[in-house]
Amino acid sequence: MGKPSDYFEIMRPVNSVMVGVAIIVGALITGGLGLLGDLSILLYSFLTGFTLTGASMAINDYFDRAIDAINEPKRPIPSGRVSPQGAVLFTAFLSVVGLASSFMISYSALGVAFFAWVVMMLYSMWGKRMGFLGNLMVSSCIALPFIYGGLLSGRIMASFSFSLLAFLANTGREVTKGIVDIQGDKSAGIRTIAVVHGASRAADIATLFFIAAVASSVVPVYLGLVSYWYIPFVLMSDVGLIVSSYQIIGDPSRTTSRKIKTRILYLMIIGLIGFGAGSLI
Repeated sequence: MGKPSDYFEIMRPVNSVMVGVAIIVGALITGGLGLLGDLSILLYSFLTGFTLTGASMAINDYFDRAIDAINEPKRPIPSGRVSPQGAVLFTAFLSVVGLASSFMISYSALGVAFFAWVVMMLYSMWGKRMGFLGNLMVSSCIALPFIYGGLLSGRIMASFSFSLLAFLANTGREVTKGIVDIQGDKSAGIRTIAVVHGASRAADIATLFFIAAVASSVVPVYLGLVSYWYIPFVLMSDVGLIVSSYQIIGDPSRTTSRKIKTRILYLMIIGLIGFGAGSLI
């Protein structure tokens, strides 16, 4: 059956928490601190992002169990700590909780959440095998929390600049992840950029997205959406992205790519903190 900690691990808690927080930050960025007066809306918003992201991670591990037996044998399913059937049931449970939470907010929120859920399920079942198209599907779901947050505040257009930054940075991360997973993906017939064009070309393309993310980070300042408190945090993220680009271009190996893939996740968290600080202080 698996321990609760094993199921928690299959959710990728860092990723799931980040998406939940991104929704709240997106709402506060566009709507201001006044939204803190309705804590129930913020709670349902966080639960929507947290559980639906967890569901997407669990079902992805279910479909990737053969690949993970090669690439990531210590993960819950290939290690035998969680059964494939258990992962499917857990996905269903998290999906119901997430969609129900969005329904408690509004029909519009449910519509956006359901769209994101469908994209995530299609990615796991089919999209990942399409390589770069699959990367774009994942990044769309990473960008959606800011749009979802903008929907809550009623200022959806203001959320697009933050969505763009998240989309670009995560696409670079997904392409980098393809270098890490190249052996397992090749054996499974998954046509990632790294599989089709090689690790060096994948590193070049990942770098293009990282640099584009750095360039887009000035947009919120230019549009006057954030205070100067945004700048120190985004500078840390930007420097990290530039350094990562330099490293992966110089050494597009699996080891280096794995380190950069993990680093980018934390750089995105720092950027998320910057969004919040720049909007609320």
